[in-house]
Amino acid sequence: MVKKGPKFQVNDLRKKFPEFCYDSYKWSFLNKDLKIVFKFSAGKHKFVSAVKIKNIPNSAKKIKKEIINNFVFNLGMVESLSYWKAFCSPEIKVLAGALTKNQVAWWEKLLFKGMGQYFFENKINFKAKNFIKIIVEESKDKAAVLYKAADDSILLPIGGGKDSFASLHLLQQKTNNVSCFLLNPTKAAAAAGKVFACKDTIVCERKIDEHLLDLNRKGYLNGHTPFIAYVSFLTALTAALFNKKYIAFSNEKSSNEGNTTYLNEEINHQYSKTFEFENNFRDYLKKYLSPNLEYFSLLRPIYELQIAKIFAERRDLMPIFLSCNEAEKTHSGTKEKTGKWCGACAKCLFVYMALYPYVSTSDLKNIFGIDLFAKKELLPLMFELIGEKEIKPWECVGTKQEANIALYLSWKRNVIRDVEQPFLLEYFAENIMPSEKNWEKEAQKIIQNWDTKNNIPKKFDFRKQIGL
Repeated sequence: MVKKGPKFQVNDLRKKFPEFCYDSYKWSFLNKDLKIVFKFSAGKHKFVSAVKIKNIPNSAKKIKKEIINNFVFNLGMVESLSYWKAFCSPEIKVLAGALTKNQVAWWEKLLFKGMGQYFFENKINFKAKNFIKIIVEESKDKAAVLYKAADDSILLPIGGGKDSFASLHLLQQKTNNVSCFLLNPTKAAAAAGKVFACKDTIVCERKIDEHLLDLNRKGYLNGHTPFIAYVSFLTALTAALFNKKYIAFSNEKSSNEGNTTYLNEEINHQYSKTFEFENNFRDYLKKYLSPNLEYFSLLRPIYELQIAKIFAERRDLMPIFLSCNEAEKTHSGTKEKTGKWCGACAKCLFVYMALYPYVSTSDLKNIFGIDLFAKKELLPLMFELIGEKEIKPWECVGTKQEANIALYLSWKRNVIRDVEQPFLLEYFAENIMPSEKNWEKEAQKIIQNWDTKNNIPKKFDFRKQIGL
Protein backbone atom coordinates (compact mmCIF):
# COMPACT_ATOMS: atom_id res chain seq x y z
CA MET A 1 0.00 0.00 0.00
CA VAL A 2 1.37 3.41 -0.97
CA LYS A 3 1.18 5.82 1.94
CA LYS A 4 -0.33 9.19 1.09
CA GLY A 5 1.27 12.26 2.58
CA PRO A 6 -0.66 14.92 4.49
CA LYS A 7 -2.71 17.35 2.44
CA PHE A 8 -1.93 20.21 4.81
CA GLN A 9 1.56 21.62 5.43
CA VAL A 10 2.98 21.37 8.95
CA ASN A 11 3.85 25.05 9.28
CA ASP A 12 0.42 26.12 8.04
CA LEU A 13 -1.29 23.91 10.61
CA ARG A 14 0.93 25.19 13.41
CA LYS A 15 0.03 28.79 12.53
CA LYS A 16 -3.66 28.04 12.17
CA PHE A 17 -3.83 25.99 15.39
CA PRO A 18 -1.29 27.55 17.78
CA GLU A 19 -2.93 25.91 20.80
CA PHE A 20 -4.02 22.37 21.45
CA CYS A 21 -5.99 22.00 24.67
CA TYR A 22 -6.47 19.13 27.07
CA ASP A 23 -9.72 20.59 28.32
CA SER A 24 -11.11 18.14 30.84
CA TYR A 25 -11.65 14.61 32.04
CA LYS A 26 -14.62 13.01 33.72
CA TRP A 27 -15.12 9.56 35.19
CA SER A 28 -17.99 7.72 36.80
CA PHE A 29 -18.97 4.26 37.93
CA LEU A 30 -21.69 3.12 35.56
CA ASN A 31 -23.25 -0.13 36.72
CA LYS A 32 -20.19 -2.42 37.03
CA ASP A 33 -17.91 -0.36 34.79
CA LEU A 34 -15.68 2.67 35.15
CA LYS A 35 -16.40 5.05 32.29
CA ILE A 36 -13.91 7.82 31.45
CA VAL A 37 -14.39 10.70 29.03
CA PHE A 38 -11.65 13.07 27.89
CA LYS A 39 -12.21 16.34 26.03
CA PHE A 40 -9.60 17.95 23.77
CA SER A 41 -9.75 20.86 21.34
CA ALA A 42 -7.81 22.80 18.73
CA GLY A 43 -9.54 25.89 17.42
CA LYS A 44 -12.98 24.91 16.17
CA HIS A 45 -12.20 21.21 16.38
CA LYS A 46 -13.58 19.46 19.48
CA PHE A 47 -12.85 15.87 20.44
CA VAL A 48 -14.37 13.44 22.91
CA SER A 49 -12.38 10.32 23.68
CA ALA A 50 -13.86 7.53 25.79
CA VAL A 51 -12.50 4.52 27.63
CA LYS A 52 -14.35 1.95 29.70
CA ILE A 53 -12.85 -0.51 32.19
CA LYS A 54 -15.37 -3.29 32.66
CA ASN A 55 -16.58 -5.22 35.69
CA ILE A 56 -14.87 -3.13 38.36
CA PRO A 57 -14.87 -4.76 41.84
CA ASN A 58 -16.92 -3.09 44.56
CA SER A 59 -13.74 -2.41 46.52
CA ALA A 60 -12.68 0.10 43.83
CA LYS A 61 -15.53 2.39 44.84
CA LYS A 62 -13.83 2.86 48.21
CA ILE A 63 -10.70 4.37 46.66
CA LYS A 64 -10.43 8.09 47.34
CA LYS A 65 -11.73 10.27 44.53
CA GLU A 66 -8.51 12.29 44.33
CA ILE A 67 -6.49 9.12 43.75
CA ILE A 68 -8.62 8.05 40.79
CA ASN A 69 -8.57 11.66 39.54
CA ASN A 70 -4.79 11.54 39.47
CA PHE A 71 -4.63 8.27 37.51
CA VAL A 72 -7.29 9.42 35.04
CA PHE A 73 -5.75 12.87 34.53
CA ASN A 74 -2.39 11.31 33.65
CA LEU A 75 -4.05 8.83 31.30
CA GLY A 76 -5.56 11.84 29.53
CA MET A 77 -2.10 13.35 29.13
CA VAL A 78 -0.89 10.39 27.05
CA GLU A 79 -4.22 10.13 25.22
CA SER A 80 -3.85 13.77 24.15
CA LEU A 81 -0.93 12.88 21.84
CA SER A 82 -3.28 10.94 19.55
CA TYR A 83 -5.24 14.15 18.92
CA TRP A 84 -2.44 16.72 19.09
CA LYS A 85 -0.67 14.96 16.21
CA ALA A 86 -3.37 16.12 13.74
CA PHE A 87 -2.21 19.73 14.19
CA CYS A 88 1.30 19.64 15.71
CA SER A 89 0.37 22.78 17.65
CA PRO A 90 3.34 24.65 19.21
CA GLU A 91 1.52 24.89 22.54
CA ILE A 92 -0.20 22.13 24.49
CA LYS A 93 -2.40 23.82 27.04
CA VAL A 94 -3.31 21.55 29.95
CA LEU A 95 -6.50 22.83 31.54
CA ALA A 96 -7.57 19.55 33.13
CA GLY A 97 -5.06 19.51 35.99
CA ALA A 98 -1.71 20.54 37.40
CA LEU A 99 1.82 19.19 36.98
CA THR A 100 5.16 19.86 38.61
CA LYS A 101 8.10 21.12 36.54
CA ASN A 102 9.65 17.65 36.67
CA GLN A 103 6.44 16.08 35.38
CA VAL A 104 6.30 18.56 32.50
CA ALA A 105 9.89 17.65 31.60
CA TRP A 106 8.92 13.96 31.68
CA TRP A 107 6.03 14.53 29.29
CA GLU A 108 8.18 16.59 26.95
CA LYS A 109 10.69 13.76 26.75
CA LEU A 110 7.94 11.25 25.96
CA LEU A 111 6.61 13.53 23.23
CA PHE A 112 10.01 14.02 21.59
CA LYS A 113 11.09 10.37 21.78
CA GLY A 114 7.73 8.65 21.50
CA MET A 115 6.64 10.69 18.47
CA GLY A 116 9.92 10.26 16.59
CA GLN A 117 8.47 8.24 13.74
CA TYR A 118 5.67 10.81 13.35
CA PHE A 119 8.26 13.60 13.08
CA PHE A 120 10.34 11.65 10.59
CA GLU A 121 7.50 10.63 8.30
CA ASN A 122 5.94 14.10 8.29
CA LYS A 123 9.33 15.82 7.86
CA ILE A 124 8.83 17.89 11.03
CA ASN A 125 11.76 19.75 12.52
CA PHE A 126 11.11 18.89 16.15
CA LYS A 127 14.45 20.41 17.14
CA ALA A 128 13.46 23.89 16.00
CA LYS A 129 13.53 26.64 18.61
CA ASN A 130 10.27 26.88 20.58
CA PHE A 131 8.93 23.81 18.79
CA ILE A 132 6.69 22.79 21.69
CA LYS A 133 5.70 24.18 25.05
CA ILE A 134 3.46 22.47 27.57
CA ILE A 135 1.54 25.16 29.43
CA VAL A 136 0.08 23.97 32.70
CA GLU A 137 -0.79 25.19 36.14
CA GLU A 138 2.22 24.40 38.28
CA SER A 139 1.61 21.97 41.10
CA LYS A 140 3.70 22.39 44.24
CA ASP A 141 1.91 19.66 46.16
CA LYS A 142 2.85 16.01 46.01
CA ALA A 143 0.42 14.15 43.79
CA ALA A 144 -2.31 12.06 45.38
CA VAL A 145 -0.78 8.60 45.30
CA LEU A 146 -2.13 5.16 46.03
CA TYR A 147 -0.65 4.02 49.33
CA LYS A 148 -3.14 1.20 49.64
CA ALA A 149 -1.44 -2.19 49.88
CA ALA A 150 -2.01 -4.32 46.79
CA ASP A 151 -2.30 -8.11 46.73
CA ASP A 152 0.33 -10.35 45.16
CA SER A 153 -1.36 -10.88 41.79
CA ILE A 154 -0.19 -10.01 38.28
CA LEU A 155 -1.86 -7.97 35.56
CA LEU A 156 -0.61 -9.08 32.14
CA PRO A 157 -1.62 -7.19 28.96
CA ILE A 158 -2.46 -9.64 26.15
CA GLY A 159 -2.36 -8.39 22.58
CA GLY A 160 -2.78 -11.56 20.57
CA GLY A 161 0.83 -12.00 19.44
CA LYS A 162 3.53 -14.48 20.40
CA ASP A 163 5.24 -12.22 22.96
CA SER A 164 2.40 -11.85 25.45
CA PHE A 165 1.47 -15.51 24.91
CA ALA A 166 5.05 -16.49 25.79
CA SER A 167 4.86 -14.36 28.95
CA LEU A 168 1.62 -16.01 30.00
CA HIS A 169 3.11 -19.44 29.32
CA LEU A 170 6.15 -18.65 31.52
CA LEU A 171 4.19 -17.01 34.35
CA GLN A 172 1.63 -19.78 34.61
CA GLN A 173 4.45 -22.21 35.34
CA LYS A 174 5.16 -20.17 38.47
CA THR A 175 1.77 -18.95 39.65
CA ASN A 176 -1.95 -19.22 38.95
CA ASN A 177 -2.47 -15.65 40.09
CA VAL A 178 -2.32 -14.01 36.66
CA SER A 179 -5.08 -11.77 35.34
CA CYS A 180 -5.17 -11.08 31.61
CA PHE A 181 -5.76 -7.48 30.49
CA LEU A 182 -7.40 -7.05 27.09
CA LEU A 183 -7.78 -3.66 25.41
CA ASN A 184 -10.32 -3.71 22.56
CA PRO A 185 -9.85 -7.50 22.47
CA THR A 186 -8.90 -9.15 19.21
CA LYS A 187 -10.07 -12.66 18.40
CA ALA A 188 -6.58 -13.93 19.08
CA ALA A 189 -6.38 -12.33 22.52
CA ALA A 190 -9.83 -13.56 23.54
CA ALA A 191 -9.09 -17.09 22.34
CA ALA A 192 -5.79 -17.20 24.23
CA GLY A 193 -7.53 -16.39 27.49
CA LYS A 194 -9.61 -19.53 27.06
CA VAL A 195 -6.67 -21.74 26.06
CA PHE A 196 -4.62 -20.60 29.03
CA ALA A 197 -7.65 -20.72 31.35
CA CYS A 198 -6.72 -17.38 32.92
CA LYS A 199 -7.78 -16.80 36.52
CA ASP A 200 -9.78 -13.84 35.30
CA THR A 201 -9.84 -11.53 32.31
CA ILE A 202 -10.15 -7.76 32.58
CA VAL A 203 -11.52 -6.08 29.48
CA CYS A 204 -11.13 -2.45 28.55
CA GLU A 205 -12.70 -0.62 25.62
CA ARG A 206 -11.18 2.50 24.10
CA LYS A 207 -12.95 4.60 21.49
CA ILE A 208 -11.26 7.22 19.34
CA ASP A 209 -13.40 10.21 18.32
CA GLU A 210 -14.68 9.75 14.76
CA HIS A 211 -13.88 13.40 14.08
CA LEU A 212 -10.17 12.62 14.36
CA LEU A 213 -10.51 9.81 11.82
CA ASP A 214 -12.36 12.23 9.55
CA LEU A 215 -9.48 14.72 9.81
CA ASN A 216 -7.04 11.90 8.96
CA ARG A 217 -9.03 11.18 5.81
CA LYS A 218 -9.03 14.86 4.90
CA GLY A 219 -5.25 15.06 5.02
CA TYR A 220 -4.49 16.45 8.46
CA LEU A 221 -1.30 15.13 10.02
CA ASN A 222 -1.24 11.52 11.12
CA GLY A 223 1.34 9.10 12.40
CA HIS A 224 2.56 6.68 15.02
CA THR A 225 2.07 7.45 18.72
CA PRO A 226 3.68 5.68 21.72
CA PHE A 227 0.91 3.12 22.21
CA ILE A 228 2.65 1.12 24.94
CA ALA A 229 2.95 4.34 26.95
CA TYR A 230 -0.83 4.67 26.74
CA VAL A 231 -1.33 1.05 27.81
CA SER A 232 1.14 1.56 30.66
CA PHE A 233 -0.93 4.38 32.18
CA LEU A 234 -4.14 2.48 31.54
CA THR A 235 -2.90 -0.71 33.20
CA ALA A 236 -1.61 1.31 36.16
CA LEU A 237 -5.12 2.64 36.73
CA THR A 238 -6.58 -0.83 36.21
CA ALA A 239 -4.12 -2.44 38.62
CA ALA A 240 -5.12 0.10 41.28
CA LEU A 241 -8.83 -0.52 40.73
CA PHE A 242 -8.44 -4.31 40.84
CA ASN A 243 -5.84 -4.27 43.64
CA LYS A 244 -3.04 -5.88 41.58
CA LYS A 245 0.55 -5.42 42.66
CA TYR A 246 2.43 -6.39 39.49
CA ILE A 247 2.03 -5.08 35.94
CA ALA A 248 3.96 -7.40 33.63
CA PHE A 249 4.52 -6.29 30.03
CA SER A 250 6.10 -8.42 27.31
CA ASN A 251 8.64 -6.00 25.85
CA GLU A 252 11.93 -7.60 24.87
CA LYS A 253 15.59 -6.61 24.50
CA SER A 254 15.18 -6.30 20.72
CA SER A 255 12.96 -3.22 21.05
CA ASN A 256 15.93 -1.13 22.18
CA GLU A 257 17.29 -0.94 18.62
CA GLY A 258 16.11 2.08 16.62
CA ASN A 259 14.98 2.24 12.99
CA THR A 260 16.93 5.19 11.62
CA THR A 261 18.45 8.58 12.48
CA TYR A 262 16.71 11.90 11.88
CA LEU A 263 18.09 15.34 12.77
CA ASN A 264 20.95 13.51 14.52
CA GLU A 265 18.54 11.70 16.82
CA GLU A 266 17.75 7.99 16.90
CA ILE A 267 14.18 7.29 15.84
CA ASN A 268 12.64 4.14 17.30
CA HIS A 269 9.20 2.90 16.29
CA GLN A 270 9.21 0.88 19.51
CA TYR A 271 10.37 3.63 21.87
CA SER A 272 7.71 3.02 24.53
CA LYS A 273 8.73 -0.65 24.56
CA THR A 274 12.38 0.16 25.31
CA PHE A 275 14.24 -0.33 28.57
CA GLU A 276 14.73 3.44 28.68
CA PHE A 277 10.99 4.08 28.69
CA GLU A 278 10.39 1.25 31.14
CA ASN A 279 12.76 2.85 33.65
CA ASN A 280 11.30 6.31 33.05
CA PHE A 281 7.76 5.05 33.57
CA ARG A 282 8.71 3.11 36.71
CA ASP A 283 10.14 6.32 38.13
CA TYR A 284 7.03 8.34 37.21
CA LEU A 285 4.76 5.65 38.62
CA LYS A 286 6.54 5.58 41.98
CA LYS A 287 6.74 9.37 42.34
CA TYR A 288 3.40 10.54 41.02
CA LEU A 289 0.92 7.64 40.93
CA SER A 290 1.60 4.73 43.24
CA PRO A 291 4.69 3.50 45.11
CA ASN A 292 3.05 0.10 45.60
CA LEU A 293 2.66 -0.93 41.97
CA GLU A 294 5.50 -2.91 40.37
CA TYR A 295 5.82 -2.28 36.62
CA PHE A 296 8.27 -4.39 34.62
CA SER A 297 8.71 -6.30 31.40
CA LEU A 298 9.05 -10.06 31.82
CA LEU A 299 10.80 -10.60 28.47
CA ARG A 300 13.28 -7.72 28.82
CA PRO A 301 16.39 -9.97 29.15
CA ILE A 302 15.83 -11.86 25.88
CA TYR A 303 15.57 -11.35 22.12
CA GLU A 304 12.62 -11.92 19.81
CA LEU A 305 14.33 -15.02 18.45
CA GLN A 306 14.45 -16.51 21.94
CA ILE A 307 10.79 -15.66 22.46
CA ALA A 308 9.95 -17.50 19.25
CA LYS A 309 11.64 -20.61 20.63
CA ILE A 310 9.62 -20.38 23.87
CA PHE A 311 6.40 -19.80 21.95
CA ALA A 312 7.10 -22.77 19.67
CA GLU A 313 6.61 -25.08 22.65
CA ARG A 314 2.89 -24.34 22.46
CA ARG A 315 1.56 -25.92 19.27
CA ASP A 316 -1.96 -25.36 20.60
CA LEU A 317 -1.43 -21.62 20.11
CA MET A 318 -0.28 -21.78 16.50
CA PRO A 319 -3.78 -21.53 14.98
CA ILE A 320 -4.70 -18.71 17.37
CA PHE A 321 -1.96 -16.08 17.53
CA LEU A 322 -1.88 -13.12 15.16
CA SER A 323 0.98 -10.60 15.06
CA CYS A 324 0.35 -8.97 11.68
CA ASN A 325 -0.54 -5.32 12.24
CA GLU A 326 -2.13 -5.06 8.80
CA ALA A 327 -4.79 -7.47 10.06
CA GLU A 328 -6.06 -4.89 12.56
CA LYS A 329 -5.75 -1.70 10.52
CA THR A 330 -8.81 0.22 9.32
CA HIS A 331 -6.85 3.04 7.61
CA SER A 332 -8.76 5.77 9.45
CA GLY A 333 -12.04 3.91 9.15
CA THR A 334 -11.93 3.43 5.36
CA LYS A 335 -11.50 -0.36 5.48
CA GLU A 336 -12.62 -3.32 7.55
CA LYS A 337 -10.11 -5.26 9.60
CA THR A 338 -9.08 -8.47 7.84
CA GLY A 339 -8.17 -10.42 10.97
CA LYS A 340 -5.68 -12.47 8.92
CA TRP A 341 -1.95 -12.61 8.26
CA CYS A 342 -1.32 -10.53 5.14
CA GLY A 343 1.87 -12.42 4.21
CA ALA A 344 3.25 -9.30 2.54
CA CYS A 345 4.55 -7.07 5.35
CA ALA A 346 7.81 -6.94 7.27
CA LYS A 347 6.12 -8.13 10.47
CA CYS A 348 4.79 -11.26 8.77
CA LEU A 349 8.19 -12.02 7.27
CA PHE A 350 10.07 -11.48 10.52
CA VAL A 351 7.69 -13.65 12.56
CA TYR A 352 7.96 -16.34 9.86
CA MET A 353 11.76 -16.33 9.87
CA ALA A 354 11.90 -16.29 13.69
CA LEU A 355 9.60 -19.31 13.98
CA TYR A 356 11.01 -21.28 11.04
CA PRO A 357 13.92 -22.91 12.95
CA TYR A 358 11.56 -24.19 15.66
CA VAL A 359 8.18 -24.84 14.03
CA SER A 360 7.27 -27.53 11.51
CA THR A 361 6.69 -26.57 7.89
CA SER A 362 3.13 -27.89 8.07
CA ASP A 363 2.32 -25.70 11.09
CA LEU A 364 3.83 -22.65 9.39
CA LYS A 365 1.81 -23.32 6.26
CA ASN A 366 -1.36 -23.59 8.34
CA ILE A 367 -0.58 -20.20 9.90
CA PHE A 368 0.54 -18.22 6.83
CA GLY A 369 -1.03 -20.26 4.04
CA ILE A 370 2.19 -20.25 2.02
CA ASP A 371 5.96 -20.54 2.41
CA LEU A 372 6.96 -16.88 2.73
CA PHE A 373 10.58 -17.78 1.96
CA ALA A 374 9.42 -18.79 -1.52
CA LYS A 375 7.99 -15.33 -2.29
CA LYS A 376 10.59 -13.49 -4.39
CA GLU A 377 8.71 -10.22 -3.98
CA LEU A 378 9.62 -10.22 -0.26
CA LEU A 379 13.33 -9.82 -1.01
CA PRO A 380 13.27 -6.01 -0.47
CA LEU A 381 11.65 -6.53 2.93
CA MET A 382 14.31 -9.09 3.80
CA PHE A 383 16.96 -6.48 2.94
CA GLU A 384 15.30 -3.99 5.29
CA LEU A 385 15.13 -6.51 8.13
CA ILE A 386 18.75 -7.60 7.91
CA GLY A 387 20.17 -4.09 7.63
CA GLU A 388 20.92 -3.92 3.93
CA LYS A 389 18.72 -0.82 3.69
CA GLU A 390 19.07 2.48 5.53
CA ILE A 391 15.80 2.20 7.46
CA LYS A 392 14.62 -0.79 9.47
CA PRO A 393 10.89 -1.49 8.93
CA TRP A 394 8.48 0.54 11.04
CA GLU A 395 7.22 -2.55 12.82
CA CYS A 396 7.81 -4.33 16.13
CA VAL A 397 10.47 -6.66 14.79
CA GLY A 398 13.80 -7.98 16.06
CA THR A 399 17.21 -6.43 15.63
CA LYS A 400 19.01 -6.51 12.28
CA GLN A 401 21.50 -9.02 13.70
CA GLU A 402 18.64 -11.21 14.90
CA ALA A 403 17.07 -11.21 11.45
CA ASN A 404 20.35 -12.39 9.98
CA ILE A 405 20.66 -15.13 12.60
CA ALA A 406 17.05 -16.20 12.05
CA LEU A 407 17.77 -16.66 8.34
CA TYR A 408 20.98 -18.56 9.12
CA LEU A 409 19.17 -20.91 11.53
CA SER A 410 16.38 -21.42 8.99
CA TRP A 411 18.93 -22.28 6.30
CA LYS A 412 20.72 -24.61 8.75
CA ARG A 413 17.45 -26.39 9.57
CA ASN A 414 16.92 -27.22 5.93
CA VAL A 415 20.52 -28.39 5.53
CA ILE A 416 20.14 -30.79 8.46
CA ARG A 417 16.86 -32.12 7.08
CA ASP A 418 18.25 -32.24 3.56
CA VAL A 419 15.44 -30.00 2.33
CA GLU A 420 15.69 -27.80 -0.76
CA GLN A 421 16.23 -24.15 0.17
CA PRO A 422 13.42 -21.78 -0.88
CA PHE A 423 14.28 -18.59 -2.77
CA LEU A 424 14.98 -16.19 0.12
CA LEU A 425 17.14 -18.66 2.01
CA GLU A 426 19.05 -19.61 -1.12
CA TYR A 427 19.66 -15.93 -1.86
CA PHE A 428 20.79 -15.37 1.74
CA ALA A 429 23.20 -18.31 1.61
CA GLU A 430 24.75 -17.22 -1.66
CA ASN A 431 24.93 -13.46 -1.15
CA ILE A 432 24.88 -12.66 2.60
CA MET A 433 26.40 -15.62 4.42
CA PRO A 434 29.88 -15.29 2.84
CA SER A 435 30.25 -11.89 4.54
CA GLU A 436 30.35 -13.52 7.99
CA LYS A 437 32.57 -16.48 8.92
CA ASN A 438 31.30 -17.09 12.45
CA TRP A 439 27.58 -17.60 11.93
CA GLU A 440 27.27 -20.38 14.49
CA LYS A 441 29.13 -18.38 17.14
CA GLU A 442 26.97 -15.32 16.50
CA ALA A 443 23.83 -17.45 16.59
CA GLN A 444 24.76 -18.82 20.02
CA LYS A 445 25.26 -15.28 21.33
CA ILE A 446 21.64 -14.55 20.48
CA ILE A 447 20.15 -17.87 21.56
CA GLN A 448 22.03 -18.00 24.88
CA ASN A 449 21.57 -14.30 25.71
CA TRP A 450 20.32 -13.12 29.11
CA ASP A 451 20.56 -9.40 29.80
CA THR A 452 20.95 -8.70 33.52
CA LYS A 453 19.73 -5.13 32.97
CA ASN A 454 16.08 -5.76 33.77
CA ASN A 455 13.47 -5.01 36.43
CA ILE A 456 12.05 -8.52 36.85
CA PRO A 457 11.23 -9.39 40.48
CA LYS A 458 13.37 -12.36 41.56
CA LYS A 459 10.43 -14.69 42.00
CA PHE A 460 9.49 -14.28 38.31
CA ASP A 461 13.02 -14.86 36.96
CA PHE A 462 12.60 -17.54 34.29
CA ARG A 463 16.11 -18.20 33.02
CA LYS A 464 16.15 -21.75 34.43
CA GLN A 465 12.82 -22.41 32.72
CA ILE A 466 14.46 -21.82 29.34
CA GLY A 467 17.74 -23.52 30.15
CA LEU A 468 19.99 -20.48 30.65
